[in-house]
Amino acid sequence: MVGTPPRPAATVVLLRDRPGGPEVLMLRRNSKIAFGGMWVFPGGRVDAEDRVGHDGDELGAARTAAVRESLEESGLALEAQALVPFSHWTPPPVTPKRYFTWFFIAAAPDAAVSIDGGEIHEHDWMRPADALARRELGEIEIAPPTFVTLHELTAVSDVDQALAFARSREPEHFTTVIARVDGGAVALWHGDAGYEDGDAERAGARHRLWMRRDGWRYERD
Repeated sequence: MVGTPPRPAATVVLLRDRPGGPEVLMLRRNSKIAFGGMWVFPGGRVDAEDRVGHDGDELGAARTAAVRESLEESGLALEAQALVPFSHWTPPPVTPKRYFTWFFIAAAPDAAVSIDGGEIHEHDWMRPADALARRELGEIEIAPPTFVTLHELTAVSDVDQALAFARSREPEHFTTVIARVDGGAVALWHGDAGYEDGDAERAGARHRLWMRRDGWRYERD
């Protein structure tokens, strides 16, 4: 099956320090639009206006889009250069609406969140581990890239450590392959033994997200 051409997009993981550990800003999208009802980070597609002045620089345009979307969706104003590239995601070809998306990390400004009640219907600050736990309890719905990002952030103790971690590495690129398994599906990524041919049963290295009805689990050797 030939999928639709992916559109460029950008999202930003906004973090703030709290005594119990860093929290990320999560937004619940209107159930009637793309990714409806899901809890996401502020973000959206890269528009033509975001490309002005970047002369083919996709990362620069994505930064500008992430800043614009943060302001539109959460009311939080960011400086583009404060956004640290974290990862890049390409969905499988069968996805109805495909976005290849840059994920950035940034410290949240000390300002109140303001949502419009249109695209965004609710917001909350969550510790990464708490967001994952709420997904397991069925309280919130998130997409695989959000799950993996939250999983990685459970290892950091404060915002500075999260930013240092992002700066210490090249942004990781994920191109998702979906395989069906008993009880659900599994998302496969580079380094997994089954990645090249989509065989989730192939023995060997693991880099995947199990998405079964009885729970989700990220597995990486």
